[in-house]
Amino acid sequence: MMDIKNVSKQLGTALREKAAAARCNSSEFTDLKEVMIRAFQKNGWFTEGNILHAIENWGEALTEENIHQFFIRYPNFNTVVHPQNIGVINAGNIPFVGLHDLLIVLFSGHNYVGKNASDDPFLLPWIANVLFEIEPELRARISFVEKLEKIDAVIATGSNNSSRYFEYYFGKYPNIIRKNRNGVAILTGFESNENLTELGKDIFTYFGLGCRNVSKLYVPSDYKFDSLFEAIFSESPIMNHSKYMNNFDYNNSVLLLKLVPFLQNGFLIIREDENIPSPISIVHYERYDNLDLLNKKLIDQKEKLQCIVTNSDFVSDKYLDTMRVDFGKTQSPQLWDYADGVDTFKFLLDL
Repeated sequence: MMDIKNVSKQLGTALREKAAAARCNSSEFTDLKEVMIRAFQKNGWFTEGNILHAIENWGEALTEENIHQFFIRYPNFNTVVHPQNIGVINAGNIPFVGLHDLLIVLFSGHNYVGKNASDDPFLLPWIANVLFEIEPELRARISFVEKLEKIDAVIATGSNNSSRYFEYYFGKYPNIIRKNRNGVAILTGFESNENLTELGKDIFTYFGLGCRNVSKLYVPSDYKFDSLFEAIFSESPIMNHSKYMNNFDYNNSVLLLKLVPFLQNGFLIIREDENIPSPISIVHYERYDNLDLLNKKLIDQKEKLQCIVTNSDFVSDKYLDTMRVDFGKTQSPQLWDYADGVDTFKFLLDL
């Protein structure tokens, strides 16, 4: 009988080894090198550095200890006796964004039927091939299709607009349908330079395209951004990416023409705005006078939040508290960090 915990541990080892080999000798042509080239040609946001970053994070998440920590959260867990076909619609905003759903479906004992985003057709099938090498039996449990048919449940990730489409077509099935969410950071003005440098990772990793990236800052009423700009200067190589800088130049020009006040350092625009989502190359900010009032505001908007970066201990709402992450860790989620706070594993076990 297949030991999925051991398979997952071996996958973690394989990912760490493949990423390390690619870092040491990027000129050697391997299966990973080939898929990175193909992924970048299809989607210019999927740079080699970002793909390797994602692989390394997943390699660290899939250690024996982390896999153990995941399963002890489900003391009564038993693999399902009658596997069902779980249709999974994957987003394509950052590399391997759908890998968590793939793993959780396999953990539960169900069969995975994936529909990849049009601009990310290569990365998850590459992961599947790595899994097939580790455990050939998984070939019967993992498939990728152009159209979801003969499924028993659906997990779909997309935008607020696409969620209406998903609900219309898949509402008859047991489902998890995810919408737009974003990361935010709450600053008090007492953050260390290291904290602010790490915040740069939360903002810029994957060019800010992930739902866990920080798109908005909450800052004290008298906050000055000089220290933040200085601390994140290490992220300035992002200027070398043409797609990102095209967005920066465009947004910078539009704001100037509209006479909208903003700050910028040559590669990031910071503007005051109540909206949580922000365009590429822009981070919104909002000033606060009272942390308790800010706490209430975040509770009212919690359906728009994916994670909260802060050193402050003011968060009193239990749901908000589960979103808290350390500076620099928004794009290093663990197996038990579920998108939108919905326990996918429990959903699958209860089918």
